[in-house]
Formats: sequence, structure tokens, C-alpha cells
Amino acid sequence: MPVNQAQAIVIYQPMLRQIAYNLLRCKADAEDIVQDTFVKWLSIDQAKIENTKAYLIKAVTNNSLKHLNALKKKKEEYWDSIQLSEILTRFKESDFAYIDFEKELSAAFKVIQAKLEPLERAAYLLKEVFDFDYESIQKVLDKKADHCRQLLSRARKKLEGERGKINIELPDTSHLFESFKNACNLNNVTDFVQHLKSDIAGALHNKK
Repeated sequence: MPVNQAQAIVIYQPMLRQIAYNLLRCKADAEDIVQDTFVKWLSIDQAKIENTKAYLIKAVTNNSLKHLNALKKKKEEYWDSIQLSEILTRFKESDFAYIDFEKELSAAFKVIQAKLEPLERAAYLLKEVFDFDYESIQKVLDKKADHCRQLLSRARKKLEGERGKINIELPDTSHLFESFKNACNLNNVTDFVQHLKSDIAGALHNKK
């Protein structure tokens, strides 16, 4: 027995939300995708659709994949747009303000590198050095706002006891530090951003 439009929405909506969520891993985005799919479906000639269920499943799947690609592109563009023109001033105003900046910046980076995981390190630098808000950090790291807050909180706690240990011998971080200095001197953030992205990607790969 054929179902009308209202019945189809009631019957298929839970299944479509689950399909979208499995792809997007975000409840709000999944609900938006399903709603948009239904709106478009209601606007077309129903007589041209042979199998409503199959049509809706395919539409939700395609719309979810398009959404993921759009997010990926937006994130890449966001990374590439980061500017470091004020980073020296901002870094002086961070938790490491007590050190001799010119002589001890390298040591500070070594502490950050040694004590923080890549995601913690990125969240800390973006918030404390670049003064990014949580919405911006969320976009850059592709993490939820609450997760970004947790990353920053853990980073701060890990660094709390390092004020008196800033000059201790720690693993070398020359590639990241040199990239940072070049970004500041040349006002070009591309290489430094790529190092941060590689840092995070490498850590994720090693955990697999």
C-alpha cells in the first residue's frame, strides 16, 4: 500500500537520521541534512520517483558526503588563512611572559613540545598565543567546542609546573621552531601551519 508524504517522513526519518549521523558523527548536522533532504523531496514531482525509500537514502548519503567535503575544504582554507603578524607580542603576553623572550623562546617551545600532545599543543598555541576564540579553534582542529576546552585545560595544567624548569634539557624541536621563526620574519604562515597539521596527523597515524 503506497504511503503519503507525511507517512513517509514519519517512517523514514529515524533511519535517515542514523545514516547521516554515521557519516557525519554530529547529531545537529545529521538532522539538518535530513530536514533539507525532505524539503527538496517535497518540492519535486513525486510521480517521477519509483522508490521513495531508495531515493531518500541516496539523497541523504550524497548530501552528507557533500557536507563532509565542504567542511574539509573550509578547514583547509581556514588553516591557510592564519596570520602570525602579532604572534611575538601575543607570545610575550602568554604564560611564558616571565622569560627573556629572545634567549628563552626556543626553550619554551621545547617545554610545549615535550609536555603537550599535538592536539593540546595546537589548542594551547591557538588560544594563548593567537587569541583564537573556541569557535575558531573548533573549526581549525575539527573538534567540538567542549573537546577544545578540555584540550586547553589539560595543556594549561601540564604547563603549570614548568615555570621553574624552562631551561631543562628537552627533546629538540628545531623544525617547528625554525618554521615558527620564519613565519614571523617573513609574515608567511603557510609552512608553520603545515608543520602543525603534520604534527597532528603524525600523532593520529602513530596511534592506529
